Amino acid sequence: MIGERIVQKVSSTRGFARVAPHVIPAVDRALHRVSRGRFLLSAQMLPGLILTATGAKSGLPRRTPLACMPEEPGRTWILIGSNFGRDGHPAWTANLLAHPEASVSWKGRDIDVTATLLTGEERAAVWKTALTFWPPYATYQARVEREIRLFRIVRKEIRKEGTHDGRPSTDVNDRPPDRT
Repeated sequence: MIGERIVQKVSSTRGFARVAPHVIPAVDRALHRVSRGRFLLSAQMLPGLILTATGAKSGLPRRTPLACMPEEPGRTWILIGSNFGRDGHPAWTANLLAHPEASVSWKGRDIDVTATLLTGEERAAVWKTALTFWPPYATYQARVEREIRLFRIVRKEIRKEGTHDGRPSTDVNDRPPDRT
C-alpha cells in the first residue's frame, strides 16, 4: 500500500524519532482512557497495547502504550524496544527485566502476562520476522550501537472458575475488565 510505505518512510526519519516519543504516547494514553481501552491512535499503523509494568527503580506501576507484534493474539506478543531509533533502551525494557510479571490492555481487555527477553537464535529469528512486519526497525537498529531488545510476553496460565449450577466453567481471563 502506498499509504503504508509513506508512513514507514516518515517513521524512519530522525525528525520523527525526536517528536514521536513525546506526542504519540501522550495521545495514546488519553485515547485509551477515554475509549476504555478500545482505541490507540498508534494502532492505526501497528497493533498496539498498553503495558503496565512495575518500575525497576520506583516499584510503582508504569503504563506505557507500545506497538506490538502479535504472535497469537490474546495469548503472546512481541515487544520491540526500538525507542524510535534513539540512543538508550526505553525505560519499559528495564522495568520488564527487573519485574517480568506485568499486564497488558489488549483491545479493551486487561491480561496478566510474563515477559522474557529474547536472546541468541530465538532473538535472531524473531528479529527477522519483525523486519518483515515493520521494515523501519532496520533503520532504527542502524542508528544505534545497542542491540534493540525484544521481549516475548505471554499470557499467564488461564484460571478456570467452576459454577455450581451445571453451567460450564468460565474463563475469568476472557471477561471484559471491570469498569467500576
